[in-house]
Amino acid sequence: MQVAEKFISINGEGPRAGALAVFIRFQGCNLACSYCDTRWANEADCPYEELTPEAITDYVLAAGVTNVTLTGGEPLLQEEMATLLQLFDRRTSCQVEVETNGAVPLAPFCTAGRPYFTLDYKLAGSGCEERMVLENFACLRPGDAVKFVASTEEDLKRAGEVIRRHELTERCTVYISPVFGRIDPKRIVRYMSRERWNGVRLQLQLHKMIWPPDMRGV
Repeated sequence: MQVAEKFISINGEGPRAGALAVFIRFQGCNLACSYCDTRWANEADCPYEELTPEAITDYVLAAGVTNVTLTGGEPLLQEEMATLLQLFDRRTSCQVEVETNGAVPLAPFCTAGRPYFTLDYKLAGSGCEERMVLENFACLRPGDAVKFVASTEEDLKRAGEVIRRHELTERCTVYISPVFGRIDPKRIVRYMSRERWNGVRLQLQLHKMIWPPDMRGV
């Protein structure tokens, strides 16, 4: 498995925001979002460690941290991801969260050792909305999350349409986040208030408030 970096920090977003976690960032992605903040990890020439699922599991066990966040890039593109998830399930008692971009089917990973998913839905501002796998919504359950990252009011309107059509607030936690530096969070709050977005949570990226926005390993 191609690991671009591994480290311990707090979760900057998602259901376990603020909680300590072991991060495993995998190299490579099947999207090229306009606002991607980890583009370096998506490049073909990105340096990485080739690690087996067993080696990654050993690292997590040695870390002594009970939350694991698998991120990228796109972690579900890794050929041995199902094996890794099964190892985590058998050998650890960790809560495992997979941050996935919405363009990879979740169903193959919803068997034994199923993790928690934080699923992105890419809005028009990303340039990748047509790549979204809508069937993924049926795989979601309480404990999972859907995240919409908005850069314009048009993105906010579209997010509302998707949330209502697929009844997402009935399935899981739903977040709306601003593209860092492109839309003022106050505009999102005003929109949420105007549209009475019950069941939707504004989320800001904690790690970008604590460290420089482009800093790695945090």
